[in-house]
Order: sequence, then structure tokens, then C-alpha cells
Amino acid sequence: MFFERFGRSRNLRVAANDARRGFRTWRDERPFWAGLFTFTASLPIIYFPYAHLDFGAIPLALSTSAGAGSLIIGVLLVVLAISLWFHQQVHVFAGITVILLALVSFPVANFGGLLMGLIFGLIGGSLACAWIPPTGAPESQPAANRASTAIPAGEDRGGK
Repeated sequence: MFFERFGRSRNLRVAANDARRGFRTWRDERPFWAGLFTFTASLPIIYFPYAHLDFGAIPLALSTSAGAGSLIIGVLLVVLAISLWFHQQVHVFAGITVILLALVSFPVANFGGLLMGLIFGLIGGSLACAWIPPTGAPESQPAANRASTAIPAGEDRGGK
């Protein structure tokens, strides 16, 4: 009934399938999970210094003089997460910076966002440092040509 009103189900399925494949290809070419963990680490670091939580009748205010420091750390983590997604060449620099910012957030930003931001930041930075860019076989050269360009055993292609 929904597809009869708003379009053909076949076209919607094809478009959704193409979008999913496109996102999967985009995700596989960059340190996506490192950026996602880094972005997730920034949220509690930014949120908790400005939040006023109520646990029943007990108010809890974590706002301290470190609010500016946690805002700066959180914004830098967001920028690093975006740079991991769109400029994957800087993954080692961004990973080391994320780890350092996560460690600095422990004393500055309410125990690193109540340890959530610290842990997610350490995981995201470690994933960014460990990420290896994908390498594939050259698609322009057919398989038969690749086999013929291999050096046979016992031959040396040196200058002599």
C-alpha cells in the first residue's frame, strides 16, 4: 500500500540498494570506524560540563571552570573525526592527536566525559593509527598479462 502511493517498490529498492553499496564503498576506503569512535568520544566530553542532570530528587551539576577546556577538546575531536573521514592521508597524525586529546581530557574534562569519552577516544585513535589504506591489484591489466610479466625462476633481470 505504501509503495502504491509513493512510487514503485522496484525503483525504491534499487535506489536504496545503490545507496547502501555506495556508502559501503565509501566506508571501506577510509578509517570510518576510527572517525566514528572519535566523534562519539567528543559527545560526552562536550556535554557533561554543561549538563545539569537530575537523579530523582538529587541534582547533579558537573559544570566547572574546565568548561572551556572541554569545549576545545571536544571540538578538536570532532574536527579530527571529520578529517579521518575526508582526508585519510593524515590518519597517523589524527590518531596520535586523538589519543593525546583523550588523555588530556581525563584531568580537564570531568574524567574524560565520565570515562566514556576517554575510552572511545583511545579506541578511535588506536584504530586510526592502525588503519592501512586498501591496496588492490591493477584492474587495467588482465590476469593473463599479469602471469606473463612474472619473472621465471632462475632468471635475473639485472643489468648484466
